[in-house]
Amino acid sequence: MNTTAVESDAFDEETDAELEAEIYEELEASGGEYNVSGVYDPLEGFNRAMWDLNYNYLDPYLARPVSLAYVDYTPSALRTGIKNFLANLDEPASMVNSIIMLEGEQAVTHFNRFWINTTFGIAGLIDIASAADIRKPSERAFGDSMGYYGVGNGPYFMVPLYGPVTLREGVGDTVDGLYFPLTLLNFWQGLGKWAFEGMEDRAALVQQEALLSDSPDPYIFTRDAYIQNKNFRAQGSKILDEEPVDEEYLDDFLDEIEEY
Repeated sequence: MNTTAVESDAFDEETDAELEAEIYEELEASGGEYNVSGVYDPLEGFNRAMWDLNYNYLDPYLARPVSLAYVDYTPSALRTGIKNFLANLDEPASMVNSIIMLEGEQAVTHFNRFWINTTFGIAGLIDIASAADIRKPSERAFGDSMGYYGVGNGPYFMVPLYGPVTLREGVGDTVDGLYFPLTLLNFWQGLGKWAFEGMEDRAALVQQEALLSDSPDPYIFTRDAYIQNKNFRAQGSKILDEEPVDEEYLDDFLDEIEEY
């Protein structure tokens, strides 16, 4: 792979980590509850029980050790290839949703990245597009598109092992799965995609574990951060003129919270 691209990715990851930690500290300083709009948690009792199951049992005894073992013992080149391949599968969905959200430039970028990496990057295993300075824009999901046009988040659910999800995001993920090439994946292939991406996301949260555990109410902290992220993503390019830098890092960071 291109040495410059590898060095650039390493720099980006280091910068991301610093900004993610700063954002997490700001959220923690708010006392764990942010008065986020769009929070609808009618099943809070059930959701808290599922949170306890995830946080106290499934995460420390399953998700965390498996994720760290994968990250620590899988060769870096293999991990990068897997991440690139899986991310490439999402480019067409992001392209369609960027069009829906009136983000024409981002839609073209997603399209170009997909055909370049699929054609010249061995089906996406190598990120040729980034090496050619065609940087990946923020991912767009159909849940973001619905939110862009005013559809609310709907009820909030905490699913065992999977993590948080809202009705809008659940419907959106189903629609995104109908786009090529995601529609070609069978159940087990889709499950494998979710598992590999989940392990990467879970391992990335290790540095923020202390802040989460020190929160007055980790359940509220995670729920409100998740909803805040969805509200933020649903604004699309409307906020780019106001906060052109923070959007990228807040988007990536809060996506990781979803997997916790």
